[in-house]
Amino acid sequence: MTSSGSLDGTVALVTGGTSGLGAETARALADRGASLAIVGRDRKRGDDVLADLDGRNGDGWCEFYRADLSSQESVRRLADRFRERHDRLDVLVNNAGVTRDDRRETVDGIESTFAINHLAPYLLTHELVDLLVESAPARVVTVSSGLHTRAELDFSDLLGEHDYSGLQAYGRSKLANVYFTYELADRLHGSGVVANAVDPGFVPSTSLAREASLRNRLLLGAFSKLPLPFKNDLQTGAETLIRAAAAPEFADVTGQYLEDGEVSASSEASLDEEARRRIWDVSAGFVGVSPDWDIER
Repeated sequence: MTSSGSLDGTVALVTGGTSGLGAETARALADRGASLAIVGRDRKRGDDVLADLDGRNGDGWCEFYRADLSSQESVRRLADRFRERHDRLDVLVNNAGVTRDDRRETVDGIESTFAINHLAPYLLTHELVDLLVESAPARVVTVSSGLHTRAELDFSDLLGEHDYSGLQAYGRSKLANVYFTYELADRLHGSGVVANAVDPGFVPSTSLAREASLRNRLLLGAFSKLPLPFKNDLQTGAETLIRAAAAPEFADVTGQYLEDGEVSASSEASLDEEARRRIWDVSAGFVGVSPDWDIER
């Protein structure tokens, strides 16, 4: 990645890239010259985003990968397909996320909010980490949320089998994102790959709550129309993602939590190194990989 801010010749993969923050981030990266791999569940939306991106990045390319991030097999297949086509990856943006009112399990038997919001980026990064290291300097950006500050992990009921709340499950998954980022940054130290977590703020125009109940979607719609001081529009919310992914001043920043475009403080709970290492190891077990990632430097 060049130090001038131009992304000509670089490759970025953005999950949840067919709408909301992901699509806005993809457009900004394409405008700077990056080639884009966009990941989403809907082919029509993917084609629409590609049509929008076409020509924005000059000689670069844009591709759409259809994947269901609730399925570990689909995540692995996504990584395999990308690796078959490309021998480099400069920016990985783990943006896809969901919030749900009711408890659901994935095809792998894991609570779906935890699986999509945390285990999917954990596994996808694992599957692509060697490409990131080979492409260094490179960046991993994982989208968290300010709601992580209201969460603590309960390792005795990590998947909410005994006490489930949709909001609690979401907050815990976002805390897990921060733990993952901090541990990943430590493990990648000296590799030339930086890893940071990003809080885009409250952006009601995203499709995050697409699977919430009708009642809660209507409540969110009404809430989003209020003149709230902490509410961000799509462009403002994406700015921190874009800076983390592309700004020269963040080239050497790693293991940090970013909000409003700057390094900020994450919750006290997120600084618990024992919990951080524990969730890393537990996550490795859930997705069937060794917790000692084989990271070549």
